[in-house]
Amino acid sequence: MTDTTEFLAGERPEDIAFFLHEDSVSNLESLEDHATTVENGIVLVLPGEEGRSAFQSVVGMDPMGLAQQAMDTPGEIHDDLTGGNCPVSGEDPEADHTAKFVFAFAEAQNEEVGGLYAEGDVIHAYAVCTCGETYSEKWLAEETA
Repeated sequence: MTDTTEFLAGERPEDIAFFLHEDSVSNLESLEDHATTVENGIVLVLPGEEGRSAFQSVVGMDPMGLAQQAMDTPGEIHDDLTGGNCPVSGEDPEADHTAKFVFAFAEAQNEEVGGLYAEGDVIHAYAVCTCGETYSEKWLAEETA
């Protein structure tokens, strides 16, 4: 099982995960020793604070600021965190709508909150598109395992 698979299965709730598209950052190769290489970039799974700090350092964006900005715009994020479908791509189909970054964290099941959270661990994912749009999606961890 890879770090990413464990994270998506809800087995690493203290960690964060993020995807970096190969065209979004320079010197991606320097991170490959700590990441899983995927078709268009890399996915890193790191301990909470270290992961948030690494994301901010590499991307230049506060991950929780991204979450706050993106949470009100629902979109589709690939369940392996390697991209997404920008919610405004239909408005301008000629523009590039590639997910540059995806940031994700898990939240443990919480029956008191209800809804999706009562059903199991929830993955929260936030994406930044090359067009500038930010968007989010959340799903049950078991659905991706």
